Amino acid sequence: MVDRVLLEVDSGVALITVNDPDRRNAVTDEISAGLRLAVENAQNDFRVHAVVVTGAGKAFCAGADLGALGTAAGDGLRRLYDGFLAVSNCTLPTVAAVNGPAVGAGLNLALACDVRIAGPKALFDARFQKLGIHPGGGMTWMLQRAVGPQAARAALLFGLRFDADASVRHGLALEVAEDPVAAARQLAAGPASAPREVVIATKATMRATASPGSVDSELHAAAVDAELGPQAASIQAPAFAERLAAARRK
Repeated sequence: MVDRVLLEVDSGVALITVNDPDRRNAVTDEISAGLRLAVENAQNDFRVHAVVVTGAGKAFCAGADLGALGTAAGDGLRRLYDGFLAVSNCTLPTVAAVNGPAVGAGLNLALACDVRIAGPKALFDARFQKLGIHPGGGMTWMLQRAVGPQAARAALLFGLRFDADASVRHGLALEVAEDPVAAARQLAAGPASAPREVVIATKATMRATASPGSVDSELHAAAVDAELGPQAASIQAPAFAERLAAARRK
């Protein structure tokens, strides 16, 4: 059995790799559960001060597996969300090393991280509307927070995609690096060399002060709940079933 999510710890940094390159690291229940377990193991390992998330092969993450998505309802959608929500709720600093396309739920996974480093072939693509699916997993909140309302609406309503350079221009990624994993490790060396308790406390304080009166993880949870009903309804609609059948014939 191939591990679909890999965890490697080196010099205070945990590298979490979604490891299903033949399917472009599409999110399944197995991968979602693996992501949660990897995050929990990283948080419980006192050697780890920061986390880097990436994808094996040429893609960062191609979104939710269409087969899994086609059979998901409310609880099924929450299971698919579980992995990137664990990343979002991680108490340690997180960096996404976006080596290739981050599509749909894969964009959610990238947005769940505190910082994103784009490789030259990175592509940030919401794609929900093109598939006839309402955004889910807190996408509407995360993307607006990352790039602002106008660019987020351009992406979610008009299909705007961000290549590596555009992602930096819009604030979606911090920088473009030829080797995004190496660049993410270099960035993570900062918290890796600092006292762990100070790193965790600083992230917690930033979450509390981003929107005074609430914690950003609470806002994310509220967005997940607001999106869940419309997304489930869109998946159950005949139009999505037709798109799913067409995709399976390809």
